[in-house]
Order: sequence, then structure tokens, then C-alpha cells
Amino acid sequence: MKRTMQYIIGLVGLLNIVIGLSFLFNPTKMATEFALSPMGTQGMATMRADFPAFFLTGAIFSLIGAWRADRTPLMVPLTLLTCALLGRFVSIALDGTVPTTVPPMIAEAVMIALLALAYRTFGKPTQP
Repeated sequence: MKRTMQYIIGLVGLLNIVIGLSFLFNPTKMATEFALSPMGTQGMATMRADFPAFFLTGAIFSLIGAWRADRTPLMVPLTLLTCALLGRFVSIALDGTVPTTVPPMIAEAVMIALLALAYRTFGKPTQP
């Protein structure tokens, strides 16, 4: 089970690397896919800075956790994704829903579930 979770979390990490690099190098396409409207040069700079930071940080720590079969690094993507999902619930409460509301929430919830399962599977951190 541990080896399977390493592969699955590795795939989660790779997916997030692709998304992060896409925001960095093709923010216009990603703006459309994520329903964003960057305003001018500063808006594009924000998309090239903040979104890759979120996705690449989660990806790097997912990959470290998968590579080492270590649960500790998985707390970073778990925290990031949980905060994102909570933000979506706040948005539903304050702004309502549209047909595109649920799919990203499902993706985040699935990644949270996989990361949580890996966290449990990898067991307690090893002592140096």
C-alpha cells in the first residue's frame, strides 16, 4: 500500500507542477480555464507569481513526501488545498453558485483525500 500511495501522490505532485508551470508560462490560457480576468501587466504578474507559488509549492512537498514515503511534507499540500476548499465554501455562502462551482471543489477534495490517505499510510515520521 505504501508504494502505491507513493505513486499516487507522485502523480498529484506532477499534476500540480503542470498547472503551476502553465500559470507561469501561459497565464492567458490558464486565466480562461480558471475563470480569471487579469487586469493589465500587474494582473498578469500576479498570475505568474501567486498561482505558480501555490501549485508548485504544493507539488514540491507532495513529491518530497512521495519520494521519501514521509508524511511530514504532505502537511504543506494538505494545508494549501484545505484552505482553498474552505475559500470555495465561503464563496458559495457569500456569492452563490454557478455551473462551474463544483468541479474544482471535487478535484481539491479528491487530492485532499489522497494526501490524507498517504499521510496515514506513511505512518509516523522517522526519528533521526
